[in-house]
Amino acid sequence: MAAHHQGTEFGSDFIKTSTGKETVNATLPVAIVMLRAIRDFFWKTGTKVGFKPAGGIRTAKDALVWLSLVKEELGDEWLTPELFRIGASSLLSDIERQIYHHVTGRYAAYHDLPMS
Repeated sequence: MAAHHQGTEFGSDFIKTSTGKETVNATLPVAIVMLRAIRDFFWKTGTKVGFKPAGGIRTAKDALVWLSLVKEELGDEWLTPELFRIGASSLLSDIERQIYHHVTGRYAAYHDLPMS
């Protein structure tokens, strides 16, 4: 778990599952513990801390799992860019492919999408 500090009086504005460079990165069981710690901290202090899973999140389906987990553990108010971000550089390519498929009805070839 890594903490990203931007100067709140209590410490970090975000906690992050990992740097994304380790062999094992964001895992759901560890995330549940982290999200419950965020929730408990909020209940005790009234201060909201953000959550950023990173590493191993490569597809839009992966992102939806993380979105659902945050919603279930912390509620809709955490589903904002100020409190929830996904650290996944390879996710953009998959989202681009999914949008292309939705619009055209077919999956794109690698040369069709500049970000892939």
